Amino acid sequence: MREFPSSEHLPIGKLAASFNNTTATYKFFWLLSILEQVEKGKTLIAKKELFAGMVSQAWYTVNYFHVSFGEHDLLEEHIIAVKEIEQISISASKEEIRTQLIGSLNPATHSLLLHFDRHVPHRFLSPWFPGAEKNEVYVRSNDPKEISIYALERDFISLNLLWANYLIVNAALIRDFCYWRLALYLQARNPNVPDIPNKLIKPAQRNALTKQRMYWDQVISDMGPISCIYTQEQLEQGRYEVEHFIPYSFVSHDLLWNLIPANPSFNRVKSDKLPRLEMYFDAFFDLQMKSLILMKEKQPRNPLLDDYLTIFPDLDASITREKYYKHLQPLITIAANNRFEYLTL
Repeated sequence: MREFPSSEHLPIGKLAASFNNTTATYKFFWLLSILEQVEKGKTLIAKKELFAGMVSQAWYTVNYFHVSFGEHDLLEEHIIAVKEIEQISISASKEEIRTQLIGSLNPATHSLLLHFDRHVPHRFLSPWFPGAEKNEVYVRSNDPKEISIYALERDFISLNLLWANYLIVNAALIRDFCYWRLALYLQARNPNVPDIPNKLIKPAQRNALTKQRMYWDQVISDMGPISCIYTQEQLEQGRYEVEHFIPYSFVSHDLLWNLIPANPSFNRVKSDKLPRLEMYFDAFFDLQMKSLILMKEKQPRNPLLDDYLTIFPDLDASITREKYYKHLQPLITIAANNRFEYLTL
């Protein structure tokens, strides 16, 4: 989606122009936060509520997927700080995060949220008031003739009723526009991080990995119990978990070349930690190859075998220890550079 829906009565081009020359994520999350409140029927909205909404909107992207917002973007830094101060769970819902931040009496949290008042509310209105200083924007935004999307007060914004109705009617399309532009912005700053668009919101539900478990059940049935590459414990059918070698929160897929059976209790400890290749790659590769050779013979038409074709051109000659290592090693390095921690056990 490249533009907002048109309107006979509103200068829609100015809303779209708010995202020109974007050097941080603030405007995207500011508008998403406004949309969230307008859809609840609010037109007079406390700034602190909107800043808390920005944090909650970006929470999962920062804390779970570890996507970088760029060197000059403080939203990422403030989200990490707020998480430590307020001790909010990574998996908390947007509403839980917003509610805790709005009600927090911690002065450090208040300061981190109100930092965004220095620039975001009035700079978003730059297309309506080009070249105007902050104080002038505050004054002119309250002039009805300007048809500004909102009027600025010290602690609140007041949505223009025409604009509020436009946002409600077109909320889905405007939200899609924000996410599309945000995905482009973040992909440019994370060129080697996979699947940025699917890391902008918390997924409603993770896949159950039922087919992948059936695959490994067949392997164990034919090979007998196999050793967990982390604990060396024997794994039997029904007594293992399907584990992402490189964390799902980085690769954002369930392809078989990254999945192995693992000890359930260890898998929970490993969580989204990165495996050290010098410790675990050989065992990982050997298990992958033994299972692949077996399943090509037993179930040559199993569609899960196609998962390997995403990184190897054919399954008969192209999979070697060196090529497998060269595929995994850069992914782990990039993940480590994006704040994923290494497994220390």
